[in-house]
Amino acid sequence: MAGPGDKGMPTATRRQGRDTATQAPLDLYAALHAEFRWQVPAEFNMADACMRRWATGAASARRTAVIATAPGQADREHSYAELFAQANRLSNALDALGVQRGDRVAIVLPQRFETAVAYMAVLQMGAVAMPLSQLFGPEALEFRLRDSEAVLAICDASTLAAVQGVSAACPLLTELIAVDAPDGAARGGALDWAQLLAQEEESFAPARTRADEAAVLIYTSGTTGNPKGALIPHRALIGNLTGFVCSQNWFGFDPFDASRASEAVFWSPADWAWTGGLMDALLPTLYFGRPIVAHNGRFNPQMAFELIERHGVTHSFLFPTALKAMMKAYPQPKRHFRFMLQGLMSAGEAVGDAVFNWCRDELGITVNEMFGQTEINYIVGNCARLWPARPGSMGKGYPGHRVAVIDDDGNECPVGVPGDVAVHRRDVHGELDPVFFLGYWKNEAATQGKFTGNMANSWCRTGDLAVRDKDGYLWYQGRADDVFKAAGYRIGPSEIENCLVKHPAVANAAVVPKPDKERGAVVKAFVVLSPGYVGDASLIAALQAHVKGRLAPYEYPKEIEFIDALPMTTTGKVQRRVLRAKEEIGGAGATS
Repeated sequence: MAGPGDKGMPTATRRQGRDTATQAPLDLYAALHAEFRWQVPAEFNMADACMRRWATGAASARRTAVIATAPGQADREHSYAELFAQANRLSNALDALGVQRGDRVAIVLPQRFETAVAYMAVLQMGAVAMPLSQLFGPEALEFRLRDSEAVLAICDASTLAAVQGVSAACPLLTELIAVDAPDGAARGGALDWAQLLAQEEESFAPARTRADEAAVLIYTSGTTGNPKGALIPHRALIGNLTGFVCSQNWFGFDPFDASRASEAVFWSPADWAWTGGLMDALLPTLYFGRPIVAHNGRFNPQMAFELIERHGVTHSFLFPTALKAMMKAYPQPKRHFRFMLQGLMSAGEAVGDAVFNWCRDELGITVNEMFGQTEINYIVGNCARLWPARPGSMGKGYPGHRVAVIDDDGNECPVGVPGDVAVHRRDVHGELDPVFFLGYWKNEAATQGKFTGNMANSWCRTGDLAVRDKDGYLWYQGRADDVFKAAGYRIGPSEIENCLVKHPAVANAAVVPKPDKERGAVVKAFVVLSPGYVGDASLIAALQAHVKGRLAPYEYPKEIEFIDALPMTTTGKVQRRVLRAKEEIGGAGATS
């Protein structure tokens, strides 16, 4: 891949960041796409790129790789050399336990140093890492462990019992390894991590993997039917890098003045068990040889700001739910904390202009919205350093990705006409885009259904709706199954939710259709209140008037229900389908 230095940058970018005549930010988007070329070797391994090359260098081996933090514990810094040594020990242990190339190994761990070790160990063996969230219940765990035919699982004290509880239903799962688990019988036969690694050597001969060989198996959220396992190749990390670098405002590399480049420190509350945490945080940070903060604890706004301050975090990925909570808790955060963010990316839901403006005015950083999926991560977004960001826009296709809004027949939609966001298998130069997944695990029909046309030369549909403006920016309309009609009008929930959050009484909101005999459906809003507000009839009327005065008359919520918390996925997305199902079976609320 053309990296973030001179080789991959247009000449104009290397010279300056602003038009010297107007002082307006330069728009280098077209030049980036025209000059960018993928460089994908035949052999490539994520662990080699993220760990081995740094750990085997005399100077880089001493760099900090992971800063481990947890409530009630002292912070601990772990170098690339330490990561390398521990990963080699674990690879040897897994080899001794019979794990072979291509076997699926479940990693059921929170953010911690050992989680990074586990990924590196599995990947350098040529085995397939399967991340599983510590928040999964027994049914979710059992389905994924059984469907993937995982042969081994790595847990800690917070997840061991849950995995043991379903292991009997997973006959191929023959071994469990436990980090910081209880001693003896309380461990239930699981192997102790520390004892296991202490028996092994610190050297390991890694597998020579093809770039298109399977590396990671991540299951989608299963919004319709059972979750599907997306098989991610090693080359997908290369495909992610343009999105990571752009969304993080060049991640410590100054494209305009190399002498001003600074060291980057990354942190995100995104769980390393999902694409946003693994492919958008942990792996790309390690790829660039920088430190990442691993916080093993629950998110809250105070914790977030304290971590950013204490560790000098320069770059972060914060999903909109987190940013909304931080904005409501600390409207003027610089009165309480000292920080200097250089890059901030958000994804999962639309940020909205209220949060966008707060990030710009109070955090001092333009938030770069990004859009992607498990199967084809990091394809659309913004980069405020290299082209103008527009509040509320998803951005444009990142360099190396050919992105369009298409209709049901696979034709590109005209400006302003909603359609399915899709990315082509080949970039603007006709070369294969490395970001693509290999397919759904044991589900060829679903794999074929993801593409329009021949898989080798076709569009991959995301199932997310957007419109394209005349300048090529995409504007999110919602999931295809989230958009609904009310009284004949097409309603996208994001715009209404964004409007509601601008009211000081609203901490968060979700909009769904409520079945109605006369109009087919009416707009209903579920609202989480900010501290100090009471959900009564007067507030309902005030919120309805708030929306009426800002959006189209048909968009205001005819019904508002106050709830303590919105149902969320483990990836920080609102589960509107849960709320829709509630309404379809006759859920009651407060109506004006």
